Amino acid sequence: MVQLDQHAAAIVRLKEALKVVEATGSRVSPLYVTALAKAYAATGRVEEGVSLVEQALATSHELSAHINEPELQGLKGEILLVQASTKDAEEAERCFRTAIELAQRIGSKSIELRATTSLARLHLKKGKRDEARAMLADIYNWFTEGFDTADLKDAKALLDDLSP
Repeated sequence: MVQLDQHAAAIVRLKEALKVVEATGSRVSPLYVTALAKAYAATGRVEEGVSLVEQALATSHELSAHINEPELQGLKGEILLVQASTKDAEEAERCFRTAIELAQRIGSKSIELRATTSLARLHLKKGKRDEARAMLADIYNWFTEGFDTADLKDAKALLDDLSP
């Protein structure tokens, strides 16, 4: 429903599903809340989306499930950019940089690519075109296959936009 831009309905259904899981006494995997956080952001409920991601990050720490942290940091950055204030853009940049660093630590090139693409897009908005192109080209050129995936297509399109 989130991918089909049915955000309001997705919020209702996802909240119900999360309540059912929590009612069993189980903890919800931090990554399962990402769809709800994205739906909140898409409907302008940025604070709720950020809060949900921060709760998921706290749960990741409690469960020592650090593998989720890079993805969650990148998501938090994307959600913060919905508001487009200078303060939020600065915090989003910190999130993207943290996501990149954490992804490098765990060896997740796909997550590193997504976070770098987001950071490059933010740098482009700030007029840092050369820096954006250099950082994105570096990670993009690491890949030798999978160029039909959404993440690599997105990165390639941005690289094309960044080319002189």
